[in-house]
Amino acid sequence: MRSLVFTVLSLGLALAAPALAGEQAKPATATTISANQAVRERLDFSDQKSFEAARRGFIAALPNGEVKDESGRVVWSHRPYEFLREEDAPDSVNPSLWRQARLNAIHGLFKVTDGIYQIRGMDLSNMTIVEGETGLIIIDPLLTPATAKAGLELYLKHRPAKPVVAVMYTHSHADHFAGVKGIVDQQAVDEGRVRIYAPVGFLEHAVSENVIAGNAMTRRAAYMYGTALPKNEQGHVDTGLGKGLSMGPRTLIPPTDIVTENGIQVIDGVEIDFHLATGSEAPAEMMMYFPAQRVLNTAEVTSQQLHNVYTLRGAEVRDASLWSRYIDEVLASYGPRTDILIAQHHWPVWSQAEARHFLAVQRDLYKYIHDQTVRLMNHGYRPGEIAERIELPKSLASEWAARGYYGTLKHNSRAVYQKYLGWYDANPANLDPLPPVETARKSIEYMGGIDAVLKRAREDFEAGNYRWVASVMSQAVFAEPDNQAARDLAADAMEQLGYQAESGPWRDVYLSAAQDLRRTSPPPSGSSTGSGDLLQALETGMIFDVFAVRLNGPKAEGKRIVLNWQFSDTGENIRTNLQNATLTWMEGRAENADADIALSRSTLNDILLGKSSFPEAIQSGRIEIVEGKREKLFELLTLLDTFEPGFPLVEPMPAS
Repeated sequence: MRSLVFTVLSLGLALAAPALAGEQAKPATATTISANQAVRERLDFSDQKSFEAARRGFIAALPNGEVKDESGRVVWSHRPYEFLREEDAPDSVNPSLWRQARLNAIHGLFKVTDGIYQIRGMDLSNMTIVEGETGLIIIDPLLTPATAKAGLELYLKHRPAKPVVAVMYTHSHADHFAGVKGIVDQQAVDEGRVRIYAPVGFLEHAVSENVIAGNAMTRRAAYMYGTALPKNEQGHVDTGLGKGLSMGPRTLIPPTDIVTENGIQVIDGVEIDFHLATGSEAPAEMMMYFPAQRVLNTAEVTSQQLHNVYTLRGAEVRDASLWSRYIDEVLASYGPRTDILIAQHHWPVWSQAEARHFLAVQRDLYKYIHDQTVRLMNHGYRPGEIAERIELPKSLASEWAARGYYGTLKHNSRAVYQKYLGWYDANPANLDPLPPVETARKSIEYMGGIDAVLKRAREDFEAGNYRWVASVMSQAVFAEPDNQAARDLAADAMEQLGYQAESGPWRDVYLSAAQDLRRTSPPPSGSSTGSGDLLQALETGMIFDVFAVRLNGPKAEGKRIVLNWQFSDTGENIRTNLQNATLTWMEGRAENADADIALSRSTLNDILLGKSSFPEAIQSGRIEIVEGKREKLFELLTLLDTFEPGFPLVEPMPAS
């Protein structure tokens, strides 16, 4: 059952073990230095308005620059980022990304206006605190309880003590809700002392986004967020969205109040005008306007950068056109009434004129990418061709808030293409290509063999053709995965691409790949403590969906197993049917099932969390085979695959 546990626990992105100290990292080449110098010359780095905006309202920084959990373990720290104090970017970091990294390093408690404060830079996201008549309204309690608690404690050191009376989850991504038990407990919610507000669809999407493909997403997220990289000038510097992910458990208290339509609600004496943005940056999301303070909170629908239409960790493609429309709606509705714009990442926009300008830039950014991709697509261009051709107009490209620190023009344009036309580019040669290893071997053979390929690739590396070298060396590694010369040259090329990347995730994926190719990565690991909250929120049927995607079809060939599951604590009855090497489920009971299994949902949760097992639960009486054959249950369990968390990304899968 370990792999099912891992899949469910991946609802919260786990941090890797402490990174190795950058073994074998190499300096920037002359080509990279020149490319980064061109960025310095192209952009106006004398513009300090963002730094002024990010520091405005500062009250206090995080004591000692770090957060510890109850066991004394450091779960969040700014200390490794001391190197960002230098104003000038080193040769190994794109100067534009360096600027964003320095802005995201500004952290602590900030006053937005009377009655509204923010905790910024103490986790990947922001926590906003609104002072009500009797207590505090907390918007987005960060990713882990320790950072949320530390943020609230920092606020309470500088403001009158009031209890938390309401929590709001702006959307369904874990960094905006999973720290909730650091500021409130379930009992307070059950007793009605705290209300929890969320947009329609929140719970479904919060617990389901990473469940089915959780193992793959978690592995890819380790690359995207650079969790195994050292934090230094040749490693991880920033995600673009924030410094990184805090360590620790992911918690959840289900909402008590669902926002289903736009309009004003009064919460603890505070008027809040909700504006839903369903299917934009997140499948369930809401913005809010505070009329008394003339403050608009755009959640994560806007940010001080280009966001992801498609995220590199893997997720459903987002609708860039709809995303733009929501921004246009709040610009029209609240723009003339907004004196300050805040969001749940980054720093505020501090005047009405600047807020309206900012919203227009963000609106047009996503619409431009959508429309121009579709235009080129309808001319017949393919994803890679579109990614090379698409450029922002100068009016957008000159805006810092439109730079690709998180999303990029290239991968977002590919996402728009994917949304409309999918993976197939209509060239029949790409309809059924050879698998990667066979393609690589034939390609290297056609090129004259591995030695000839390495010789020519080294020449291309010296010429600064890193994209090509990374591509052809990937073929070499797939053809001969143990060829360290090929691995090292692939790593060298990807490292230089990382040094040049303006996007934090692009930098992290390139540098993470270089580590793996050089075999210097620490083993994958992460924290799963406290994930029972997320597991408990799963519908029972979804657990059987996870069983279904673990079913090994070839091993299940010719088998037929029908089981009835009776859950004593939820009153549910579920039938699972294994037939045609496919596992399906539905509510109800089957006649003449192979076995009737009685258990509680809490028992199943404990098994999934590794606290128990099916044999242990049967032996202790927590699971009872009411009728039928016990061995049929165990036969089904033997057909379920185990997913390894550290599967390879830049080399072939090992032979099975």
